[in-house]
Amino acid sequence: MNFGDILTITLTLFAVIDILGSIPIIIGLRSKMGHIQSEKATLVSGLIMILFLFVGEQLLNLIGIDIASFALAGAFVIFLLALEMILNIELFKSDEGDSSGSIVPIAFPYCRVWNINNINFIKINL
Repeated sequence: MNFGDILTITLTLFAVIDILGSIPIIIGLRSKMGHIQSEKATLVSGLIMILFLFVGEQLLNLIGIDIASFALAGAFVIFLLALEMILNIELFKSDEGDSSGSIVPIAFPYCRVWNINNINFIKINL
């Protein structure tokens, strides 16, 4: 793998993760929960993406889910999160004082379905 491949992969993931598009989501979560543990969320999301890089397709095959079904389920979850933001309602109830507040709403959206699919696509093309 040369520098050009690394640069291409980095720019692809940067564009797909959509850091600027996630700012309103993070601001909304911060107003709901207070403090966000960004280091913990970054570590967990990085570990999830690395895990799916190596065993993602095998894991989905093991539980009998194809990539298209996984993408559809992820799109449905993202749609529900968008409804929460647009309609200002709470579909996903959260416990007050829950310590996983940074992991689930912050780390998992950064490992969106299309990020995991892009990681598998990049792995196939290299």
